[in-house]
Amino acid sequence: MQVTELNIYPIKSTRRIALQESKVLPRGLPWDRRWMLVDAAGGFITARQQPRLAMVQTAVAGGELRVEGPGQAPLQFPLVPPRQPLTPVTVWRDTLQAAPVGAAADAWFSAFLGQSCRLVQLTDELVRPVDPRYGQPGDEVSFADGYPLLLLSEASLTDLNRRLSQPVPMRRFRPNLVIDGELPYAEDGWRRLRVGEVEFAGVKNCSRCIVTTIDPDCGEKDAAGEPLRTLSGYRRRPQGGVFFGQNLIPRSKGVIRVGDPVVVLE
Repeated sequence: MQVTELNIYPIKSTRRIALQESKVLPRGLPWDRRWMLVDAAGGFITARQQPRLAMVQTAVAGGELRVEGPGQAPLQFPLVPPRQPLTPVTVWRDTLQAAPVGAAADAWFSAFLGQSCRLVQLTDELVRPVDPRYGQPGDEVSFADGYPLLLLSEASLTDLNRRLSQPVPMRRFRPNLVIDGELPYAEDGWRRLRVGEVEFAGVKNCSRCIVTTIDPDCGEKDAAGEPLRTLSGYRRRPQGGVFFGQNLIPRSKGVIRVGDPVVVLE
């Protein structure tokens, strides 16, 4: 097996940036889910509530993050924000401090979404621990839902698409690592693997939600609720949840690349 895609999503719920190689840090790939939108109470905003976020494109260049969206002039701001007072935010059950990006970013996204909101960043010195039920002491994550990286195999998507009347692309599922391979859902049982020179722990199958039904080309939800509806028919667990993909936590540092071999260790 080998890596066929590497992706980051700098602002939570926005489009991917496809990479050819990346460092691996304790909280995942650099700049992945380091920014997030929040409402007036600090609650996180995603494509679940605002499907239009799926149309926002980002680019990392020259020490800045560039943001583009339909009907809006481009927005740029520094990757490292100026020092200013932090603000409390909430991601699922986690409450933590985050760094406000600034008034220009807040205005851009408020206009784009038609909702008052703020853009915040999880800077390097701010730490969000992984759920201790699945991680080890010291494990951390960015603004991703729960874990530093998500892996999905092409074989699993191929099997799903055989069951759909209209196939869906891999980007509906927002993985960081995509691998080839012959057996669908083999990744469900992986507990340790090595990608290139970096080792990872497979800690939890990924629970899927309505975001998988959003077409990133138009920012609209599928009227039939696909592919989540089909996944619910054969990937639902008795304890609840629909699962597709494997969450990973890095167990070493290094660089991974498209084309790197993937070896299952356990």
